[in-house]
Amino acid sequence: MRLSSLIPVLFTTTALAALRDKGVDWSSLLVEERAGKTYKNTAGQTQPLETILKNAGVNMVRQRIWVNPSDGNYNLDYNIKLAQRAKAAGLKIYLNFHYSDTWADPGKQGTPAAWRSLSRDALIQQLYDYTKNVCDTFQKNNIPLSIVSIGNEITPGLLFPTGQLSSSNGPRNVAALLKAASSAIKQSTLNPTPKIMIHLDNGWKWDTQQWWYDTVLGSGGGLTSADYDIQGVSYYPFYNSAATLSALGSSLSNMVRKYGKEVQVVETNWPTYCPNPRYQFPADVRQYPFSVDGQIQWMKAVAEKISGVGSLGTGIFYWEPAWIDNAGLGSSCGWNLMVTDQGQDMGSLGVFNSI
Repeated sequence: MRLSSLIPVLFTTTALAALRDKGVDWSSLLVEERAGKTYKNTAGQTQPLETILKNAGVNMVRQRIWVNPSDGNYNLDYNIKLAQRAKAAGLKIYLNFHYSDTWADPGKQGTPAAWRSLSRDALIQQLYDYTKNVCDTFQKNNIPLSIVSIGNEITPGLLFPTGQLSSSNGPRNVAALLKAASSAIKQSTLNPTPKIMIHLDNGWKWDTQQWWYDTVLGSGGGLTSADYDIQGVSYYPFYNSAATLSALGSSLSNMVRKYGKEVQVVETNWPTYCPNPRYQFPADVRQYPFSVDGQIQWMKAVAEKISGVGSLGTGIFYWEPAWIDNAGLGSSCGWNLMVTDQGQDMGSLGVFNSI
């Protein structure tokens, strides 16, 4: 399927054009290239991935940053190299702090090894210093950042055990840590100052979103609504049968109504192959086929829920469409990528031209 054959169909969904930020997470690119992977467009021409993304309508790339990973992948130097390519291609950059030496997500929020002996107050200062140094380094390299996320899927908190929400002082500590991170970004040399995001998982679950923001903002730890600009959420349809598109739309609408912030779905994806799903798919998503066309339909459906909240619905990001060595992307499905195992764009990337 050629990209040019998809564009006339995709442009018919004019309601999706309102989204400002249309992107993908491409963090693994340098790892894949070192492993010998290359990428081709739908015409079979080998091109840099950033060129393929740009031509497919992507306008921003998301990059995860780890503090001191054992192999160097996703550290600051790695991210500077990757971001330089994005900038050269005319793509905006969204930097996603994990505040860990490895993956940080709802199941784990490990404090970097070098920070583990620090007291609460020293850890807050260390977080400020580290965040500011990263931001200043991007500015020294003349690389602007459009969005910075202070943590990745921090529903249970961050920097455990100090910032574990379930502990007695957890909410207050989480607020203090996030206040420090936000202040570091605002007081860095980055010019212009990027939008600051707080990112939780289960974006379809309004009671979780409401509990988290009310708990942390009301903890007395210093974090206020002025310290962030965007409420980012993950939304995956294959981990919970209750994760309906309808629930996502309601949750995003409620978030906008109560908090008045921009909302974005910063992680989502859809399989083209899923013979043995571990969990039942939600009822209102079963209409979408496991195919390239199904990916296109999925992204349009999610984008419609985001734009449906009005002008504060501002972005959508696919996680991670070109990570060939991780085709299931953490799900029980076999293939969630937007490229083939030969690195060729399947055509579903072209959905970004319509949203």
